[in-house]
Amino acid sequence: MKFILFLILFYSIATGAKLKIATYNVENLFDLHKSGYEYEEYIPYTKSRWNKKTYKVKLQNTAQVIKDIDADIIALEEVESLQALKDLRYTLKREGLYYPYYKIANLKNTTVKVAVLSKIPFIYTREIAVTASYKYRNILEVKYKLNNEELYLLINHWKSKAGPESMRVVSAKVIKKRIQELGYDKNIIVLGDFNSHYEEYKIFQRKRKHNDTNGITGINHILGTIENQVPSSLANIDDGKLYNLWYDLPREQRYTYIYKKKKEALDSILVTRSLLDKKGIDYIPHSIHTFSPSYLFKKKRIYRWQMSWRKPRKHYAKGYSDHLAVVASFSY
Repeated sequence: MKFILFLILFYSIATGAKLKIATYNVENLFDLHKSGYEYEEYIPYTKSRWNKKTYKVKLQNTAQVIKDIDADIIALEEVESLQALKDLRYTLKREGLYYPYYKIANLKNTTVKVAVLSKIPFIYTREIAVTASYKYRNILEVKYKLNNEELYLLINHWKSKAGPESMRVVSAKVIKKRIQELGYDKNIIVLGDFNSHYEEYKIFQRKRKHNDTNGITGINHILGTIENQVPSSLANIDDGKLYNLWYDLPREQRYTYIYKKKKEALDSILVTRSLLDKKGIDYIPHSIHTFSPSYLFKKKRIYRWQMSWRKPRKHYAKGYSDHLAVVASFSY
C-alpha cells in the first residue's frame, strides 16, 4: 500500500502537480512529560490545568488548522519535543491527513523547537546550530529531490522581541553562510517565524531597546530582502540575496500576527532566485497567502490559545495560536 501511495505521489509530481508549502507557529505545543524545560504554566498536572484534557484540545485544534491548510510540507515552530510532534501527527492521521515523514530539531534542549511534517520523502535533515547558547534555537535543514532537482528548506524560529536586533542578525548571518555553502543557484526556501516584520527596518528604528545595530536588520539587510520590494515577476535577485514572497501580495494582506491592533508579518517565506526563474521547481506567482478562516478570529483578534492572566495562569482549553500560517505553492 505504501509503495502504491508513493507511486501516486511520484506521478502527480512528475506530471506537474502543485507543491504546497506552509509555515505555522503553533504557539507552545508542549507534551505531558515533565522535562524540566517547560514554561511554568506548561508543567503538567499542576494548578495551571495543563493535563490530558487541555492537551487533547490543543492537539485537536492545531490539527484542525493544519488539516484545513493541507500542505504537502509544513514547517512548524514552537513544538516542545518529538513526543509532541508525534502526538500531533497521530491526531492528524485520525482526522484523515497523514504525514509519513517528520523531523524535529531536537539536539538542543531549548524550550520550544522547529519541526517539519511532510507528505514527501526527504533525502536528509540536519540541524544547524546558530550558537551554542540556549538563547538561540537550531535551524532545521531539510533536503528533497524532486524530478532530479534539489530543494532545500531552512526552517527558522528567531529570537523574540524580548531580545535586541543583534540577536536576530546572528541567526541571519548563519542562514547567509549556509546559502553560500549550498550555492547561490540552488532552490532554497528559508521560512518560519523570524520575529521580524517583513519590513522590519522601517518599524524598529524607533524602538531603542531593539535597535542596537545602527538600523541594520537580519531579515532585510543581511538576507537582502530589502532590495526587491516588487512583485515576483519583476524581482531581480543578486547572489546571496533572498526574495520575500510577501511582496507578491497586496500590502493589506501581508500579516500573520496582530499586536495592539496593528497587523505584522512576523512569519515569512523567502526564496532564492532559482525559484523565480521559470525553470524546474518554481514559485507560482501570487500563490502566497495568509491562512485566515473566520474560526481563527474572535472579533478582530486572532483567536490564540486561551489562558488566564492572573497567576497561577490556567488553561481554558480554547483557541488556536497567536500566529496565522503562511502558505505558498510551487510548480514543476
